[in-house]
Amino acid sequence: MPRWQGLGIVPPLALSPLPPNRPAVPPLILVKDARGLLRLQLRAFALTWLSYATYYFTRKNVAVVKSRLHDELGITAGQLGTFDTAYLIAYAIGQFASGVLGDRIGPRRLLALGMLGSAAMALWFGVSSSFWPMLLAFAVNGFFQSTGWPGNVKAMQPFFSASQRGRVMGIWTTNYQAGGLAATALATFLLARFGWRAAFWVPALLVALVGLTLAALLVEKPQDRGLCPVETAPAEQPGSQPRAQAQALTAQTPLWSLASDPLLLLLGGSYFVLKLIRYSLLFWLPYYLRRHFHYTESQAGYLSLPFEIGGMFGAVTIGWLSDRYFRTRRLRLAAPALLGLGGAIFAYQVLGGVSLLANALLLSAVGFLLFGPDALLSGAVSQEIGGEHATARVAGVINGMGSVGAIFSPLLVAAVSERLGWSALFYGFAGLTIVASLLLRAALALQVRLAAEASP
Repeated sequence: MPRWQGLGIVPPLALSPLPPNRPAVPPLILVKDARGLLRLQLRAFALTWLSYATYYFTRKNVAVVKSRLHDELGITAGQLGTFDTAYLIAYAIGQFASGVLGDRIGPRRLLALGMLGSAAMALWFGVSSSFWPMLLAFAVNGFFQSTGWPGNVKAMQPFFSASQRGRVMGIWTTNYQAGGLAATALATFLLARFGWRAAFWVPALLVALVGLTLAALLVEKPQDRGLCPVETAPAEQPGSQPRAQAQALTAQTPLWSLASDPLLLLLGGSYFVLKLIRYSLLFWLPYYLRRHFHYTESQAGYLSLPFEIGGMFGAVTIGWLSDRYFRTRRLRLAAPALLGLGGAIFAYQVLGGVSLLANALLLSAVGFLLFGPDALLSGAVSQEIGGEHATARVAGVINGMGSVGAIFSPLLVAAVSERLGWSALFYGFAGLTIVASLLLRAALALQVRLAAEASP
């Protein structure tokens, strides 16, 4: 069996049917094209996976050095919190701008610009010694960091067909879990051995190096190497996404039109809820485990890991299931998965204190059912709705709306946990998953209606 078949890769010319009058293509050329496509697919996957993982190296270091900034420079706790708020606001706004820019100049230029700019801001932060220069550097860094998701999702879109996209993007989205863990470990090592400034200088050099590598090696689409497109235009594909059938998006489709599109508003609203819950758990889990379940500091730290480990398995598994059973209607899988997430959060709050094992298993179930739909919405669904010309903008709109939820997560957790208790917070999260699921149900109904209207 050819190598590409074992990987679920279909030869490009088999995906783009030949015109009736075109001469038959010799099998040797088909094999050569398939091998060339496989090499480009592996290159695009590796470069973009590494790129987005590396973005975290100039994002997570501020969280690691906060206590040292307080002790050595006198930066107050309130000012440290302002760093996070300014970054998240700039990051959310930048998602929309990066989506537009990525569709205009292409992912290779966008990502090189974003990574080099983020590296420069990290160097600026590392040489500063007072609040205002640091605040400005980290806020501008948020804008440059916002190029990462729209740019990399767009770079992946042309290389994988709809039949592969769920599982490929499920594996690909492990980049932000792996990147976050590696970035935290590196910053901690540099802080302990060389001081807090090194925790910015060394990651900045690494990010700049990856950005330059991407600029030199990333190929934006198979046609750039003389190969046929991986798939035909959405309107020509049987069983393709109904949103693309009803209204194909072009390079000229304005951002305001996308931002007010009912389908994207429904998807973005659901992702708002998902990212609010995800960031709340990422930032507060060790604190919650310590305060609510009264675990030791080390137990609380280790018990927060199953959330992201379960999330990695969830992204891959749900992506594979969407390819296998729900390829033309992925929301039919994502919507009930969110109801399952609500049940897992409720069970975790009720039964999480039974034992360490029960806590870890339930927390991994929460991660599994959260990161799976998260990867679908921000990855495969964004690519299929946006298509070749608007993937970056669609990903920017959906992820931008989700990033607004991330902005509110610290305020929500602090306010609700202090006034009503941790149980009320988690029951509230379970209730929000019902809202998110209903939004996806509405989006699915809209897709079906658009498909019916587009049918001859």
